[in-house]
Amino acid sequence: MGFPKPSAEPPKQGEMQYFPRMTTTIPLKSGEFRRVLHTGLYSQLVLMAVPVRGDIGEEAHPVDHSMTFTSGTGLVQMGEKEQEVRAGDMVVVPAGTKYQLLNIGSTPLTLYTIYAPAEHEPTTVHQSKEDFLKAVEEGRNEPPAWSQRGKEENEKEGIVKTD
Repeated sequence: MGFPKPSAEPPKQGEMQYFPRMTTTIPLKSGEFRRVLHTGLYSQLVLMAVPVRGDIGEEAHPVDHSMTFTSGTGLVQMGEKEQEVRAGDMVVVPAGTKYQLLNIGSTPLTLYTIYAPAEHEPTTVHQSKEDFLKAVEEGRNEPPAWSQRGKEENEKEGIVKTD
């Protein structure tokens, strides 16, 4: 199963995005460290696979996000707290909170993250953590301006119609 190619354009109003079997091992088959699956006006869906004995590096995002784990065993470190995670678990990370995610299992740790608003460039695919770090260094990991606008601006521009 392949994933639909993400678009760099704002989403079309009324158009559904469907991602079947996200809580099975199917996402593991992508083999990529990070892949943006969908970027909406107010959120973003990202698939990740952390290799055995790997980690994502300590980070803090300026946006809220939730991580849902689909396979493997990991450890989330946030402040003084550590939480072991596995398939079916979810962790919510508040904006501005430093955290680290480590794979402590014997298989890749796969998860999908929902950022609100978007945190990455909509067509992002990183084969490895090193690819991700290089993209950040080169300034190639920024969300599009249209994904950072507020509700009022999107309504004024006619992008969102609420009638």
